[in-house]
Amino acid sequence: MDYIEILGLAAAFFTTVANVPQAIKVIRTRSTKSLSAPAYAMLFLGLSMWTAYGIIRSDLPVILGNVIAAVLCGTILCIKLWYKYVVGEKEEPSEN
Repeated sequence: MDYIEILGLAAAFFTTVANVPQAIKVIRTRSTKSLSAPAYAMLFLGLSMWTAYGIIRSDLPVILGNVIAAVLCGTILCIKLWYKYVVGEKEEPSEN
């Protein structure tokens, strides 16, 4: 493993871990009222495309970082859409 791959893995780690607090907060509170569904949809699409790019290039740091980030982002997006279209934004639990 060379220093470029270590740099890539470190970057993947930090950009992926940055999503964890938001995912935990959304999962615990089920509150997504302040989150933008279009923004998370575009982020999820971009992460999925980066994953495909990593697979095509056989680039492990790109694949790992983006798969994990896409799962976290997808979880947040699904909860957001559930509350927006199934439950209704007004019925969303508060953060208390």
